[in-house]
Amino acid sequence: MKSASQSLTGESAVLTEVQLSHPSLRWVDRYSRLLDTRFRIPGTKVRFGLDFLLGLVPGAGDAISMGLSGILIATMAKNGASPRLVLRMLTNVGLDALVGTIPILGNLFDLFYKANHRNLLLLREYYVEDKHRRSIWPILMAIVITLIILLGLMVMIFVWCINAIMSLFQASGQE
Repeated sequence: MKSASQSLTGESAVLTEVQLSHPSLRWVDRYSRLLDTRFRIPGTKVRFGLDFLLGLVPGAGDAISMGLSGILIATMAKNGASPRLVLRMLTNVGLDALVGTIPILGNLFDLFYKANHRNLLLLREYYVEDKHRRSIWPILMAIVITLIILLGLMVMIFVWCINAIMSLFQASGQE
């Protein structure tokens, strides 16, 4: 089994061969790597994906990225992830989404945190431990509620940042 640092390189599948034999888990593996580790900055070992690129679009990019992460978590929950595992995954995505709303710092955080890939590693470890069988309905409701709350928080932070920037421009224009 790969170490967490080796797995964050995104160069190969993260899930085990048995897990990859299930079509929706194979899709989750590929999609997670596309979002977080598909591309490499030339001359470095730093990898990034569509999540980082979407984060460059103020406000809307982070919301879209959070929605895509939610789809991944819902798919993992549908395939047996336990409520505790889903909560850990939601925490990763929530942290990524909240920090991602902060201009520049959020983009740098996205470049290195890779919430979707971390969630994929959690899923692999959980399947290996065989503690993944639970009902999905409470999890799906928790995902929807959490995503709505996070989206609201992201909008509030984005509006606050825009107001702060506008205040700076107004203050500099009065001088």
